[in-house]
Amino acid sequence: MVESQLHGSGGYITAEIDEEQAKKADLGVGRLFLAPIGKLEAEKMFKFYCKNCKKEFENAPKIQVEERTNEEVADNLILVERGQYLCQECENIIGEYRVFVKNDESSDTGNARQAN
Repeated sequence: MVESQLHGSGGYITAEIDEEQAKKADLGVGRLFLAPIGKLEAEKMFKFYCKNCKKEFENAPKIQVEERTNEEVADNLILVERGQYLCQECENIIGEYRVFVKNDESSDTGNARQAN
């Protein structure tokens, strides 16, 4: 586990993530991003920065579940939860997350692939 800054459109969250999450969060531009990871556990988030308030807070942001659904977004890929990380003070959206599951885990369908 390593403490990392994970960026979203409205700021960033400092959280403890594992190697697999770090690989997902790395989009190859020198920063780690929240969205590819999915939902983070509240106890693994230590602080966050809100672009709207222009300050850092020494606690986890609020997690708001926007929608629980079982929407099929592609062959073998189901969106089960959509949510947001919100500033505790002004409720600005720090970042968003999506949680997906595959009906058939053995299938390649629904897997992201890196561009060559």
